[in-house]
Amino acid sequence: MSLRSSYRRALFVSLLAELTFFGACSSEKEKPAPPPPGVTVTPVVQKDVPIYQEWVGTMTGNIDADIRPKVEGFLLRRVYTEGSFVQKGQTLFLLDRRQAQAALEQAQGHLERAQAGLAQSQIDVNRYTPLVADKAVSQAELDKAQSMERAGKAEVEGAKAGVDNAKLNLGWTTVASPIAGISGIAKVGVGDLITPNTVMTTVSAVNPIYIDINIAEQDYLRFAREKASNANARKNLQLILGDGTVYPQRGQVLVVGREVDTRTGTIAVRATFPNPGNLLRPGQYAKLRAVTQDLKDALLVPQRSIAELQGIYQVGVVDSANKVAIRQVKPGPQFGDMWVVTSGLQPGDRVVVDGLQRVRDGMTVTPQPFKDTQTNAAKGGE
Repeated sequence: MSLRSSYRRALFVSLLAELTFFGACSSEKEKPAPPPPGVTVTPVVQKDVPIYQEWVGTMTGNIDADIRPKVEGFLLRRVYTEGSFVQKGQTLFLLDRRQAQAALEQAQGHLERAQAGLAQSQIDVNRYTPLVADKAVSQAELDKAQSMERAGKAEVEGAKAGVDNAKLNLGWTTVASPIAGISGIAKVGVGDLITPNTVMTTVSAVNPIYIDINIAEQDYLRFAREKASNANARKNLQLILGDGTVYPQRGQVLVVGREVDTRTGTIAVRATFPNPGNLLRPGQYAKLRAVTQDLKDALLVPQRSIAELQGIYQVGVVDSANKVAIRQVKPGPQFGDMWVVTSGLQPGDRVVVDGLQRVRDGMTVTPQPFKDTQTNAAKGGE
């Protein structure tokens, strides 16, 4: 190959490399910029918000009567149906009455002897009285007869009391309910020796039913102020049952305890709820909810729109030019799936709900409206 041919070949390769380089540069310059990232936004909601507080408690009957016998005896029969509603005075158990019956007969015999003794002393008094006037009997004999008469009367009264007590003991072998209410499962069986210390079952009056809770001192103070300004504050309790359903009847505070427990900082509160169908039973789990505060013109945003990092809460606000501004906010109480913001936002601000992790302060975004049924409900009111 000649020198001229080699030079031409080198020049051709160099021109080809330059054309490739400039072509690549031109291609990079013509590549379009990526579109702004898409985010969902929602306007800040402003409305009056009732703030609810919840407490967990336990149900108890307005009367829980432990059924104990007054006398000792063997259990012969359980008369009632366990778990049923029993009336006041209804028979629950029957004890062996033979021992009580024998005691009654013995007391009646004692009474008859006392009455016979009294009758004899009265005869003596009646006989001695005219004889003393005729000096046929001494005054001492009459005084002794009169003393025996008084002693006989006292013995008769004591014997009558013994008969009455024996009759009571005989009646107490039939164990009855002292109240109307729901009967419990029997704790004793036929043939057991029952004593006055034996709890045979429990009967609970459950309409109305009581719910005992312990609330924090701060909640109590808030409740006390609300009660002073609102006559209906006591009747503002909702009951959430163990399956998550809301009990249809509203309850009220019945009594507030005397003192705050210095160990826990709580105070005992007893609430009462109507229970006409006896659905609620003692020992049942209960969650009470009540409005403890009304916030006027509160600002609300979805909880998911607030990002928290090391105790700092931030939201992304999109302006009219679709640019994001990261703002620090101070959240307040929660309301459904919304969060009350006490500072950092203004009414009408559009906050980023989804996509806050992909944006930076000053970035341009493509906003899309956020759709959520609970958030829409918060806008329109509950």
